Amino acid sequence: MDTPAFLDRGRPDVPDMVVPRGVTPFHLEGRPVRGRLVRLGALADALLSRHDNTPEVNALAGKALALVAGLSSALKFQGSFSLQVKGDGPLSLLAADCTDAGSLRFYARSDEEALPALLGEVATPSDRELFGNGYLALTVDQGADMDRHQGIVEIVGDDLAAMATHYFETSEQHACWLMLACERTSEGWRSGGLILERIASEGGVVTDDFGDGASRVSAPEDEDAWETATILARTLTAAELLDDGLPPEKLLNRLFHEESLRVGQPRALAYGCRCSRAKLVDILGRFSEDELDHMVVEDRIVMTCEFCNVDFRFSREEVGPRSA
Repeated sequence: MDTPAFLDRGRPDVPDMVVPRGVTPFHLEGRPVRGRLVRLGALADALLSRHDNTPEVNALAGKALALVAGLSSALKFQGSFSLQVKGDGPLSLLAADCTDAGSLRFYARSDEEALPALLGEVATPSDRELFGNGYLALTVDQGADMDRHQGIVEIVGDDLAAMATHYFETSEQHACWLMLACERTSEGWRSGGLILERIASEGGVVTDDFGDGASRVSAPEDEDAWETATILARTLTAAELLDDGLPPEKLLNRLFHEESLRVGQPRALAYGCRCSRAKLVDILGRFSEDELDHMVVEDRIVMTCEFCNVDFRFSREEVGPRSA
């Protein structure tokens, strides 16, 4: 017997993929610096290739996925951490989110006329040229019973890393350094990022998030140490960041081996759209009988998940009786 649609919470036919070492946290001991190395590996290709986006949009979406994966891994929460960039340019909306379990998804909406026009004029448009003017928002959503934490800033900067850096400088008043990269390689799409945070220290004690809840003694905050760390980080190339054959520890050791590098426990990332027939039936249930009748095409109502690009088909009877 088939499961009724309103009870069907099974996963759609999407990749069941997990990258065990997607995010590698690290700390420079005795220095006010902690960070995360993010590498999606083949997961980037599984996520990006499901959508019929231009390579330029996919490259930007891949950087957004690496960003939310890295930022969310530094938080202790249950729910989802999301990035939304909305502008008046050819790419009017980009949304990406990551759950506390490391499940990733994204959606991009572009103008069918404005985007080809821009690409016809500019061979390699900047992220800002794709977005235009608008806003960037970061949100922590822990469910209906918890308050959402959201910060919103104007789009500032030529690329997504600069836009996120501006967010932390203005909204969080928190020093960060970011590098994001996404390219289509011979192995498919790959994306990654390196995020450094300047840790505020009080009384020489700094708390690092390595999952054990411990506090560790560090020297007082040191401007020179932060500057040294960012200078070393800038030597990282996109090719190194996206190289599946270069282990995270080896890459971090190349960058920071003279800075008392301490590597934490890696965190997994996964393909993570959370759609289901049950959720979509619940959404359809909010429409009137008349509206539902008008949605029927060839005896079916079709809803497409914008995140995983899967079509869900429902008979009219599954979402309520026909109008008289």
